[in-house]
Amino acid sequence: MDSLSDYLLLSALLFSLGLCVTLVRRHAILVLIGIELMLNAANLNFIAFWRFGPNPEALDGLLFVLFSLAVAAAEAAVGLALILAVYRRYSVTDVENIDELKG
Repeated sequence: MDSLSDYLLLSALLFSLGLCVTLVRRHAILVLIGIELMLNAANLNFIAFWRFGPNPEALDGLLFVLFSLAVAAAEAAVGLALILAVYRRYSVTDVENIDELKG
């Protein structure tokens, strides 16, 4: 990969794959995996724009990625805890079968 457009194309493919998994799959774990793919695509954009930006010595892109990874880790932990709680209560992980949680 030599240019910014290569990284942006890879990021767009990752984001599209994550969006497709999130919208098509009904299993809660796969939905979380799709969301994580979309967050990783955003992180790849941060790194690519930092590397090919006017001032790559500033480390701004890396700081964005570190904060984003911390938020993603917290999101994954809370998401998995919610999925486990729902599974213990209703014995399902299919997102569409959890009718009692709707307002």
